Amino acid sequence: MILTDEIRPESGPKQSFSRIFRQILKSVTTREGLLGDYDYVFLFKPNLPFMKKSPQSAPFFGLNARMPLVLSLLLGLQHALAILAGVITPPIILGGSANFDAQTTQYLVSTSLIVSGILSAIQIMRLHIYKSPYYLGTGLISVMYSTGYCPVDAHSNQLPCPDGYGAILGTACLCALLEIGLSFTSIKVLKRVFPPIVTGPTVLLIGVSLIQVGLMDWAGGSGTCGQDPSARALCPDASAPHALPWGSGEFIGLGFLVFFTIILCERFGSPIMKSCSAVIGLLVGCIVAAACGYFERSGIDAAPVASFIWVHTFPLKIYAPLILPFLALYLVLMMEAIGDITATCDVSRLDVEGELFDSRIRGGVLADGFNGLLAGLCTITPMSVFAQNNGVIALTKCANCKAGYCCCLFLIIMGIFSKFATALVAIPSSVLGGMTTFLFSSVAISGLSIIASVPFTRRNRFIMTSAFALGMGATLVPDWFS
Repeated sequence: MILTDEIRPESGPKQSFSRIFRQILKSVTTREGLLGDYDYVFLFKPNLPFMKKSPQSAPFFGLNARMPLVLSLLLGLQHALAILAGVITPPIILGGSANFDAQTTQYLVSTSLIVSGILSAIQIMRLHIYKSPYYLGTGLISVMYSTGYCPVDAHSNQLPCPDGYGAILGTACLCALLEIGLSFTSIKVLKRVFPPIVTGPTVLLIGVSLIQVGLMDWAGGSGTCGQDPSARALCPDASAPHALPWGSGEFIGLGFLVFFTIILCERFGSPIMKSCSAVIGLLVGCIVAAACGYFERSGIDAAPVASFIWVHTFPLKIYAPLILPFLALYLVLMMEAIGDITATCDVSRLDVEGELFDSRIRGGVLADGFNGLLAGLCTITPMSVFAQNNGVIALTKCANCKAGYCCCLFLIIMGIFSKFATALVAIPSSVLGGMTTFLFSSVAISGLSIIASVPFTRRNRFIMTSAFALGMGATLVPDWFS
């Protein structure tokens, strides 16, 4: 998932090195450069029923506006926390699906954070392609996040599957070329070929199918213990410090605590709490789980202090049956990127039509495909533009690039310190499930919002009815096509 924030002005003379140095020196040595006159209380003041609301509103920081260093770091951290749950969830789920050990899953989480920070910076910088009218990146605060080979033992238990994961990476890298090529196509043509009536149901069905994964984890786990709940297998496994049967009340209660905390933060929290509600819910659940003995800290103690890309590698392969699904996936990612970038322009108070807007869309789609290719080469599944941080922009009225770059810095730091990633991997499945169920539901609602923009004519109703008949049917009865 990448965050895109502000970048350099589109035009004007290049700043000299001495001028840049003076600006940096002013930012760290003067009160105006460090703190400015911003009302920091606004970010932390909760919205409780008995508290009087302040008549003042926060100032708006435009794309290239100057802003104090402390505020840039604070809002950058807020952006990073707002997307943290979305960044770490895919590698944790994929690590469990591939039966990787805790060390390999920890590596995937660390690398996902590092790569998200690096690729988000590419989106933010909006690099001009030499002697062409094209750009790489949007120049906005946009975030990037991730979206027969597997052996079994004599008892038909699945073993770790690095070849299968490598096949996903290799095939994803190949199919990313489709989105890169389509980025040079007219935006009007793309919107006509892939209208909201096509992309909306697709995003909605993806979210609905993922909710099942979240609910399985909420009840104890989606691995072996959750595959046959009637067997009353202990979750996550019999050797866990507080193992319980799948669906136990303790697991359900932990997940509900996380889910309910997210709701409370959204309803009564301060602006910074609202944008970090998923992380706060996860933190509350972890505190209770740790107090009740659900955590296994041996893996955290044994984890290395630092990690980076390519500490672990996987054999890249092309798996032919995955090509068509991945091509369809990149088409959906491309159209979702167009919608996300449009929404980011809107909350950033920029034009959502015209030549500059089309250039941002084209650059964002190109960077989306290019970053998907880079992510695979960095051993992480494809990353795409993520619009969850738009709520942060709307709440804080900050669309400035400095906050975006600070966000990238925090993501990279979180990934490098691998004990942080190991602690995330050690989170009990029920705690993680309470948070991911909420996130996956938000994906479904995003698809619903796209559908809501389409007029419900007879033709459109017929198309959606046909799509949902098979799409929702396959989601509800996944074994039907078998």
